[in-house]
Amino acid sequence: MIKTENLTKEYNGKKAVDNLNLEVGDGEVFGFLGPNGAGKSTTILMLAGMIEPTSGSCTVDGINVALDPLKGKEILGYLPEDVGFYRNLTGYENLDYLGKFYPITKSEREERIETLLKSVRLNDVPQKVGEYSRGMNQRLGLALALLNDPKVIILDEPTANLDPEGVLRYREIIKELEKEKKTILICSHVLSEVRAVCNTLGIISQGKLVARGSVEDVEDELIVQSNTPQKIVIKSINPDVYGFVESISNPEILGVDRTENGVEIRVKKDIREEIAKELDGNCCGITEMYLDRPGLEDLFLKVYRRE
Repeated sequence: MIKTENLTKEYNGKKAVDNLNLEVGDGEVFGFLGPNGAGKSTTILMLAGMIEPTSGSCTVDGINVALDPLKGKEILGYLPEDVGFYRNLTGYENLDYLGKFYPITKSEREERIETLLKSVRLNDVPQKVGEYSRGMNQRLGLALALLNDPKVIILDEPTANLDPEGVLRYREIIKELEKEKKTILICSHVLSEVRAVCNTLGIISQGKLVARGSVEDVEDELIVQSNTPQKIVIKSINPDVYGFVESISNPEILGVDRTENGVEIRVKKDIREEIAKELDGNCCGITEMYLDRPGLEDLFLKVYRRE
């Protein structure tokens, strides 16, 4: 549904996006991550048809958005990081005016506006947008991004300025859109939010895609990049468990450490099943075994602070 091929954007001879090859499938909820200056926003602006690439191409549902930006906007919903509205109009009036740019009938537009305002909890708000809080403005931006019932939705920092209730409602909306098989690309610095709603992630660094896959796959890739070991923690009532574990020969084991109530095994990857088979029948008195691996936030910071 979304595809870039050798997508490149240069500013004054410096590449903000460098031969980026990215694919987001139909109905996929994709989290697009990266440090500041990595090229996320530039990529999004090219996908939205708001700036042209220096070279390469980007297509949305088969439409080359650089060559035909208006056709692309018919099927695309876009929430920018800093969304703006006419301050002297109400939320309804803003959506009604902006909705006239889409090829939908007046009755369809009015019905959709009522539904969307109710969905983002702004249906009973009579004041003009100039009197909105930042969170209300953000919620209205989400409604605008969905106004044309788009096939593809791009959200840039969608939870910015939202209170906890607003974040919860946003998550519910994303899940509803996922059930409708919408393709959604979410760019955010709030990794916990990305993890909560996305089924796949992509990480961009210095204009290049450096990791892509499920949340677990990306975590595994960052563990490798950051050279961060995982730990298998074993708790046991048998003090001899350390000796049994230390005798296990497995190339994925980096080391074994004794703890107060068991052992910790530093490993390259999760080998709990193999460890359990090795210990089976040795009366090790194991009461608990679990994988202790760093979170996505910790891995992300470790990799990019190093860079």
